[in-house]
Amino acid sequence: MSRSMTPFFVSVFLLGLSSVATAKKLTRLVYEWPDKMDCEWPSKATRTRALSDEISIEPHFMAVYRTRIFFVLKKYPEDTPAKVVVSLPKSSGSSEPPRPNPFPSLDMYEFGNCQKIEEPSGLAVDSLGRLWVLDRGSSKCNSKILTIDLRNHDQTKVIHQFSFHDWIHDLVLDETNNGTFAYITRWDEQCLVVFCLERNESWIVETPKVQSFAIALSPKYHEPRQLYIGIYSHVFGEWNSNELLSISVAALRNGTRTAYPKLIANLTGEPYRMVVDNRGTMYAGFFNKNYISSWNGSQPFQEQRYFEVARLDSYWPFTFSKDQSGNIWIMAFNENKAETRFRLLKVTVGAEQFWDPACCTCTCLSSP
Repeated sequence: MSRSMTPFFVSVFLLGLSSVATAKKLTRLVYEWPDKMDCEWPSKATRTRALSDEISIEPHFMAVYRTRIFFVLKKYPEDTPAKVVVSLPKSSGSSEPPRPNPFPSLDMYEFGNCQKIEEPSGLAVDSLGRLWVLDRGSSKCNSKILTIDLRNHDQTKVIHQFSFHDWIHDLVLDETNNGTFAYITRWDEQCLVVFCLERNESWIVETPKVQSFAIALSPKYHEPRQLYIGIYSHVFGEWNSNELLSISVAALRNGTRTAYPKLIANLTGEPYRMVVDNRGTMYAGFFNKNYISSWNGSQPFQEQRYFEVARLDSYWPFTFSKDQSGNIWIMAFNENKAETRFRLLKVTVGAEQFWDPACCTCTCLSSP
């Protein structure tokens, strides 16, 4: 049996008490990389210049569109600059896992070059098939937003240049009848950034005593629509804060310059990544935790263990996203070189679930 088809066990917890508890979920292993996550480099010389055996590569952020998955590969140690957005097919006819391809091409990336992508971070796809990429910039270049048109030969365009550089982390898109808005977090800053595409205008929204990091948006049909915020740190409070807060996005759309996020509850960890599916269930991944939690936003707060791995060897062990059908895609990372290091899984809502009653785990079947 090929590596990409090897059965493998994870713990997946149903969302009891939530409105989606009756929707069964099937978790499938799509790919696994036993050793390292490596790009499809144009040549051996290019790879040698970019990497060495001492450099570790981790997948961060994620976006899914049609047949492709996108995420950011980050290289460690930190003094080896350049992150790269890469793409993978959702499925492959090969027995070996595919190598990610720098997207749209490796030539688009160069640290210290303001005309190229220096430090990609947050990713999102809009309804028109445009991949939005946050670029942190550098000490020489301001941060910016780019779009890559996935329906039109991956044409790339810088759509906005900010007046600042660095410290931006993630974004979510809010598509309305009155325009498209992006909400962006700036870690280590007590604010959010709002960008309006149609006006090509951005502004700072002060959030006194709250430094936002993880961010997610409730579904369109949940009005008033809420922006969920995970805290990087709480000013004048504990450095590692587990608070989950929310803001009604109506005020953000209307240009407010100050907002006061409301406390929902305390989570079991400090979130670095949050996603809300089409049914209003939020998923959160935490620093230094071996699990992803969930919460049905239409119910009183009750955090549930949704997905976990047996071992934890990474400070940032998961990245995940939803696709246009509401399925959840998860990349699980393990630094232990004696074990499989990367696994890509797909969680399909509405499929039949196969349970191991002895340990309440589900068996991940072969690639769909």
